Amino acid sequence: MQADKKQVNRLLNTAKGQIEGILKMVEDDRYCVSIAHQIMSAQAVLKRANKEVLAAHLKHCVIDAIDSDVREQRIEEMIDIIDELIK
Repeated sequence: MQADKKQVNRLLNTAKGQIEGILKMVEDDRYCVSIAHQIMSAQAVLKRANKEVLAAHLKHCVIDAIDSDVREQRIEEMIDIIDELIK
């Protein structure tokens, strides 16, 4: 993985903490809208982590594959990821 591991780990740990908080909110029977807002916050952090990973993948793995025999495979991987993101 070529992404900034410190940054990705920080984001993932933030999401982990948020999810742990959400689980506690559910256990404590907190207000549904408050729980929903926290879930959306966790999703936003996960999206940022995913952006970091995918940006690094494009900048390194895909670019490096341009002049190699795995070029088509890397392009297809990115198309599949984009397809999943827009669903």
